[in-house]
Amino acid sequence: MTLILMTAVAPMLWGTTYLTTTAFLPEGRPLLAATLRALPAGLLLLALARRLPQGSWWWKSWVLGVLNIGAFFALLFIAAYRLPGGVAAIVGGIQPLLVAVLANKVLGEALTLRRVAAGTVGVFGVALIVLQSQARLDAVGLLAAAGGTLSMAAGTVLSKKWGQPAPPLATTAWQLIAGGLTLAVLLLLVEGLPATPLTGVNVLGYAYLSLVGTALAYVCWFRGLSRLPAGAAAFLGLLSPVVAILLGWLVAGQTLAPWQLVGIAVVLGSIAVGVNLKGWSHDSRKLHPGRLDVPAAPGR
Repeated sequence: MTLILMTAVAPMLWGTTYLTTTAFLPEGRPLLAATLRALPAGLLLLALARRLPQGSWWWKSWVLGVLNIGAFFALLFIAAYRLPGGVAAIVGGIQPLLVAVLANKVLGEALTLRRVAAGTVGVFGVALIVLQSQARLDAVGLLAAAGGTLSMAAGTVLSKKWGQPAPPLATTAWQLIAGGLTLAVLLLLVEGLPATPLTGVNVLGYAYLSLVGTALAYVCWFRGLSRLPAGAAAFLGLLSPVVAILLGWLVAGQTLAPWQLVGIAVVLGSIAVGVNLKGWSHDSRKLHPGRLDVPAAPGR
């Protein structure tokens, strides 16, 4: 239970990204926000870990850094700028289903009827929350949110497949730096450096996202992912939209309709079922009750 709670810290902190972006950061600078969130956090963690990748982990860190950090952050901030508070995070409700399918094909994790049902119910729950939002939805923002969800799902499964050759502090630093450098190149090519100085409020917003919403959150996430099944960890990601929508209500003065409250309850129930570790096999090639497919082929 302690491991699950510690891992859950990550998506809960990620759920604060949308309010922080709209309240503290300059408008129209998604790549600047993504770069300043990732790169300083990675450099700080590397200074603490004092360990560099070796061998194939140079390119593996770059691949994971792009999926989990670079592409994910860029798309996340585009969505946050173009969608009302909380809605961008809610699109991530499909991630448990994506991870379940990818983990079944890549890792051989069992794809059971219970997990598919829990994931579907989770999507239904976040749909209830979205449908009650009276704000106009932006197509580009929704596509960016969906792309970010797919990128993070692929990164989660690959992270589990490749394992961690060093403590989470080091492997998290490698990915943040790789993703941050990739974002820095995109920033210079697409957005350019800011024409006006950042305000004190902007600096506070970036500092919070980098130190708390990134450095702390990703260390908790990768530590949990190294010990939990990828499918179970993915369900914890549903906490992000719940936190985002509740913060919108508590801090930004947004209203919550009754069906949105029902949606939150449904999402929490889905998480409770999805992270129940009973039935998650330590041997991915064993058949499970309710499994929807056959065991992975030898050598997968």
